[in-house]
Amino acid sequence: MPLNDYNRDQLITEARKLTETFRRFQDANLKLDLTRGKPSTAQLDLANGMGPLLLEQCFLEDGTDLRNYGGLDGIPEARKLGAAMLGLHANEVIAADNASLTLMYLYVLWAYHFGPLGAGTAWRDEGDVKFIAIVPGYDRHFSVCEEVGIEMVTTPFAEDGPDIDVIEELVSKDSSIKGMWCVPKYSNPTGHVYSSEVVDRIAALGRMAGPNFRVIWDNAYGVHDLRDNPPVLANIMERCRHYGTEDFVVQIASTSKITVAGGGISFLGGSKPNLDTFRKRLSIMTIGPNKLNQQRHVNFLKNFGGLQAHMRRHAEILRPKFAMVQQHLEKGLGGKGLATWSDPQGGYFVAVDVRPELAAEIIRMAGEAGVKLTPAGATFPYHCDPEDRNIRIAPSFPPVEELDLAMQVFVNCVELASVQYRLKEIGG
Repeated sequence: MPLNDYNRDQLITEARKLTETFRRFQDANLKLDLTRGKPSTAQLDLANGMGPLLLEQCFLEDGTDLRNYGGLDGIPEARKLGAAMLGLHANEVIAADNASLTLMYLYVLWAYHFGPLGAGTAWRDEGDVKFIAIVPGYDRHFSVCEEVGIEMVTTPFAEDGPDIDVIEELVSKDSSIKGMWCVPKYSNPTGHVYSSEVVDRIAALGRMAGPNFRVIWDNAYGVHDLRDNPPVLANIMERCRHYGTEDFVVQIASTSKITVAGGGISFLGGSKPNLDTFRKRLSIMTIGPNKLNQQRHVNFLKNFGGLQAHMRRHAEILRPKFAMVQQHLEKGLGGKGLATWSDPQGGYFVAVDVRPELAAEIIRMAGEAGVKLTPAGATFPYHCDPEDRNIRIAPSFPPVEELDLAMQVFVNCVELASVQYRLKEIGG
């Protein structure tokens, strides 16, 4: 029965029962963590076969010694792998070290100070600088803007991706908007997959935006499918070539949640002018990436087909965990009008929207009962969720048994906080 149909006496009775359960969880001294989308130990173990390189494997066919300096763009086979992940040509990709976040931070920082295309294009020289932030979204994207001093303008999601009507209006009317963040497949945390129409219209933004506009296309979960026959994301660069906007998109990916999270490969892809400018700055910062690690990855994954086969093994581990989350949400909250939630076909997160003004309280209560959740507001710029509704659940890391218990606690906290708030509303 929907919560709003309860009378005062029913609410009081329900609050007592839920409080008793909550106190039992508190007494159990639980220490469960659903905060970050980290691969579990079982997932990391899938890459145990990568192993060290033999001496003869430290040389490329052309005689290049991977143990030495150089190779700023990464080794050719690693670039091919990144190109397959991003839908690009190998010469449009730089293969770097493990953190794609580092590449995104460097790109935004250097574009701000030096310009995405070098002299005369620096964002900071054009006055106010703004980025479109699609919400709820990835907290680390927002942190990059905060660090650099870029103001964020929020736009909501529609059913098939970001509300592109709103984005087009903003971009066409405000030339101080210099970029936008996108996680186009299995968006963090909502699980959205951008439709072909949305991808097409994003590719066309360069025609209506102000100078030096950039879309940061963070395809972090592009191969992280949970189900058979997964949705296919349209190729953003193909659409950009159609519109002549190749310079307006920079693509990012990595193997961090494919092999080993702390020691993978990251990729930055884009047009030749974008890469040439980025490479110039990169050559000042580093002499080259860890080519030995790139070779290890190439030997292990071999090609994009090998990568896809490896990801199917990841899906076998993750699928029961995501099913567990859905089971608890539907059983505990379904039909009660307490929350709505995503049911993603891939990626690493489930987004739960509770009643307004309750997310922070639910997260606080869950913490008291021994379950850590991502802080309230983390999925919005400046940690400010204007409705205090969105909660991000990360099911990947804990074992299924711990996740089962953590979701029992979460559902109890949602119910209890909602009942208590409803009692206050009616003066109970």
